[in-house]
Amino acid sequence: MQSGLPLLRSSKWIRVSCQVLLFLGIYNQFFTQQVKAIDVLIGTDIIKKVDAAEELATEKFDTTEEGENYAFEEIGSEEIDVTESIDFELELARTESDSELETTQAPPGESDSVDIAQITSVSELSDVEPSDWAFTALQRLIEDYGCLEGYPDRTFRGDRAMTRYEFAAGLNACLDTIFQLTGVADFSDIDRLQEEFAIELEAVRAQTTDLEARVAEIEANQFSTTTKLRGSVFAYLSYAAANGDVLSERAIATNPFAGGRDEAGNPLVQSIESDIQPTFGYLTWLDLTSSFTGQDRLQIQIAAGDATSAANNFTSAGLFNTYGTPFTLSRVINDDEPVVREVFYSFPVGKKLSFTVGPRVNWYRHFDNNRFTFFITGANSFNSSGGTQANAVDRGAGVVAEIDLARWADLRVGYLAENTEFLSGPRSSSDPERGLFGGANTLTGQLGIYPTDDINLRFLYTRSNLEANQFGIVGGAVSEPLYGLADDGQGGPLNNATADTFLFNFDWLVTKGFGLFGRYSYGSTNLNPSTAGREGGDVNAQSIQAGVAFPNLFKPGAQAIISYVQPFEVLDGEEFLIAGGGDGAIQREVEFTYRYPVSPNLAIIPSLYWVMNANNFEDNPDIFFFNLQAQVSF
Repeated sequence: MQSGLPLLRSSKWIRVSCQVLLFLGIYNQFFTQQVKAIDVLIGTDIIKKVDAAEELATEKFDTTEEGENYAFEEIGSEEIDVTESIDFELELARTESDSELETTQAPPGESDSVDIAQITSVSELSDVEPSDWAFTALQRLIEDYGCLEGYPDRTFRGDRAMTRYEFAAGLNACLDTIFQLTGVADFSDIDRLQEEFAIELEAVRAQTTDLEARVAEIEANQFSTTTKLRGSVFAYLSYAAANGDVLSERAIATNPFAGGRDEAGNPLVQSIESDIQPTFGYLTWLDLTSSFTGQDRLQIQIAAGDATSAANNFTSAGLFNTYGTPFTLSRVINDDEPVVREVFYSFPVGKKLSFTVGPRVNWYRHFDNNRFTFFITGANSFNSSGGTQANAVDRGAGVVAEIDLARWADLRVGYLAENTEFLSGPRSSSDPERGLFGGANTLTGQLGIYPTDDINLRFLYTRSNLEANQFGIVGGAVSEPLYGLADDGQGGPLNNATADTFLFNFDWLVTKGFGLFGRYSYGSTNLNPSTAGREGGDVNAQSIQAGVAFPNLFKPGAQAIISYVQPFEVLDGEEFLIAGGGDGAIQREVEFTYRYPVSPNLAIIPSLYWVMNANNFEDNPDIFFFNLQAQVSF
């Protein structure tokens, strides 16, 4: 019986052995849940039975003075050695586990062989539904990679554990697919390729490390996480020449803003000397563009400048910054004084609708666009870069909605109340006495049709409310479609006027190096005298533009433009005009512009403007305006 003593004293060894068996059961879970259940059952039962045997031995064990240890367990009338009891318990556990193994094994024919069915679509498996949590994974493995099969009865049986054979077959099929996609025979080919291109791979790693360091530095020193700062500087060398003095409808020769009538009721006309000196001026824009979602846009633009075009020395009253003047050659209000030119927020609503709202929305960003008359890259004078009668409000408070009707059509609608930065005094949109609806404002709608990528057609309508100034005169910077100044026809004041403008605009890239563009507009301004008993009337006028473009001339990104414009042809109602009507002639302009990009951040643009019948006077000499512009962006 002493042979049982060492085993009993090593009961800890038995416990550790059983725990190892438990660990093996858990490890086998990676391959099959069945074996794990069986092994865990065996290990757990053995530990329990060893604990029971050890406890029984402790109760029956007697320690003598000689140190001899014996243990007996009474079973019925027989005495059994503890070791025999443990052997009995182990054998009983094995018998029980074998019995459970038989009941948990797969049905005959399922585990004895790995019969599979070739399938090409997950829909061929009758027991797999799209609602199953692993449906997408099965679909990819079967349909995209072809490395998963079903059983002969077209089932997948996803709720049962797989055998090691099934695991090996599936893994091998997926490895074959990997080798086919990568073009290697086995993993040794990958090792060989890594060794062959070790230098190139190390270079890529070094570049990646360098890029990560540079990105980290940029992020640490960036201006803002949501805002980008961009800037543009427009510098001009400008000169004007005329072969004789120029007739201009003005009250005072030195004042390009005031008009009047003589005692006979005719507009006052001044003769302007053509002695003009060259000038050098600038305009700069700083843009703060923020985005909070990646699709929205908060825009703030700050402007400052000191330049005035030489053409403004010749213009009739109400025509300041029109002919002979580049769009970006102007001071804001006072020289070098910065002002906020734009403030708006744009955001999408769905995939086809977007809105722009703000206290100073730029009308030109949304309406009457043309690929060949964009003032940065194309025709750049005021009269050629946009319709001369289209909008009375350059920047205003309000909202613009843009709707994509189809791939080839869109609709834009906007309402703006005047808030233009270069006007002095309180703007109507921020003046409580006039507000959003009482002062100058416009309602514009534009339908854009784009039959091809090379042809753009735009149909525009604007309803305008034109505000009379403190003297009852309608006209000036916020009076389109009226070009000039108007009173009641007898020198009396007017109430606010209303106007309707219709415009058609197109551009056509005929070839990669040749394009056509043009505009036609018709505007009618209804004048309402404030003097009782006097009848009002309409001033109707039209404008015409046609031109050719030569994209990428001599260099990619360069462009040459020739534009012909009749900015304001009075059709009737001339009796209401105190400036702008002239002697009934039609002013004509030709612009020659060539933009040459020296670098991505610098462009040089020489321009020549040729003005005939200036101020609609037939007797006026031709005037030539020369501009050399430098555009710097950063």
